[in-house]
Amino acid sequence: MILFTLVDLLFTLYFFALLARVFLPVLGLSPYDPVYQFIYRITEPVLAPIRNVLPSTGAVDFSPLVASILLIIVQRIVRMLLASLLF
Repeated sequence: MILFTLVDLLFTLYFFALLARVFLPVLGLSPYDPVYQFIYRITEPVLAPIRNVLPSTGAVDFSPLVASILLIIVQRIVRMLLASLLF
């Protein structure tokens, strides 16, 4: 169904945004770059609350990993709900 494809596409795009958030600083992209700013604006509302709950680990930020795991779980729940409503 097209609805399942759309849901999967949205979750996949957000996953790639989280992945980009991790690798853009490593690649040396300036925080003032418009692409960097866009990725930051769409991922920070999810990462900030997770970062507030996780204990501080110094220089390593595990919030994108936790967000990715939660994203997969939410995606599966949404797919199950859609399946139960449509079939």
